[in-house]
Amino acid sequence: MSIQEEIRILKERLDAVLVAHFYQRDEIVEIADITGDSLELAKRAMGSPRSLVVFCGVGFMGQSVKILAPQKRVVMPRLACCSMARMIDSAYFDESIQKLEEYGLLKEAILPLAYINSSAEVKAKVGAMGGLVCTSANAVKIMQKAQESGKKIFFLPDRCLGQNLAKQGGQKSAVLGSSSKEEVLGADIICYDGFCSVHQLFTPQDIEFYRQKFPDILIAVHPECDPSVVERADFVGSTSQIITFVKNLPLEQKVAVGTEYNLVNRLREKNTYVLSSTKPECPTMNETTLEDILECLKAFERGEPLNEITLEEEVRLEAHLALSRMMELS
Repeated sequence: MSIQEEIRILKERLDAVLVAHFYQRDEIVEIADITGDSLELAKRAMGSPRSLVVFCGVGFMGQSVKILAPQKRVVMPRLACCSMARMIDSAYFDESIQKLEEYGLLKEAILPLAYINSSAEVKAKVGAMGGLVCTSANAVKIMQKAQESGKKIFFLPDRCLGQNLAKQGGQKSAVLGSSSKEEVLGADIICYDGFCSVHQLFTPQDIEFYRQKFPDILIAVHPECDPSVVERADFVGSTSQIITFVKNLPLEQKVAVGTEYNLVNRLREKNTYVLSSTKPECPTMNETTLEDILECLKAFERGEPLNEITLEEEVRLEAHLALSRMMELS
């Protein structure tokens, strides 16, 4: 019996649904019941009739399911962690707000806006302050709604997405910790100094290389890329939006894509290139293996669940506030 068949049998026996992020290895995506972006996965897992969610991704994604559907049990074959999400925790959030208060901003005049790539504890802090969450797909809309509050926006943890949103809206941005006090106070969007290690690999030089090699090529990138890359691209969008954009192109149209390698490699059979001289592979997204999934299911059946996601109820409720505000607006 193949390992894939063993996994299928155990899933049925345990009333489990297997979900996998687009950045997972091919063999994981192939056997998953649900694939998608982080929030899409959380929402579809929440709506699944299955009682057990086996989540192949990184920690904050599994937490999102538990925040939205506390009645479900959520386990992760590997408790991998997004490097960006690790750049801010509850203590760093408090220190950032304290720094802004030292600059002269009242806490009541600050509206935190957290990217989905953040922990439940950080989302809870955001929710408690009246803030909300966004994804790369709905960030423009959520930012516009957030700014209607008239408060100073504190965007976290991805400085690149925050800077790109500001630039798209014709607004000023500053990065807390590297911009001056005057720049921070004069900014419309104050960004936390976090970033995605994968999307930092793409450079303007990579774009110039492909434009010189293929004059008619299109460049599609994720908004987690540096602003210098985003401003030179033909298309900027979330993972799902990039997939749709590329798949709607004529097959003869060449396109270079600036996002995680596993996804790019699956898009089309030809005329699709990775926008980097190195392999932009997310190390934590690639930790999970078929063997991990099988062992995770076997352990659950033994009554010894591996990497089960649990949250303190107070944290879950406040994080749920931040997520719910986003979902109501989007």
